[in-house]
Amino acid sequence: MTPTGGDGDADFLALHARREDLELGLSRAQQRRQFGTDPDEVEKAGAEERALLAELDAVMTLIRGAEYQRMPGARRW
Repeated sequence: MTPTGGDGDADFLALHARREDLELGLSRAQQRRQFGTDPDEVEKAGAEERALLAELDAVMTLIRGAEYQRMPGARRW
């Protein structure tokens, strides 16, 4: 990824698009868990929420790494 543009920008933007999708799904799962009336659906929403949180954590880690690489003078491992 480059600080001024290039091939890495598409990957960087894709990570942020994935983050947005996960956050939306997480919000919906939280609402279903919090306001649901069917105990099975509430339990299912809780499991989905946990899975989405784990995936969001992984995507955020990738974003932090990509942001570091975009900094001028960043080390390439």
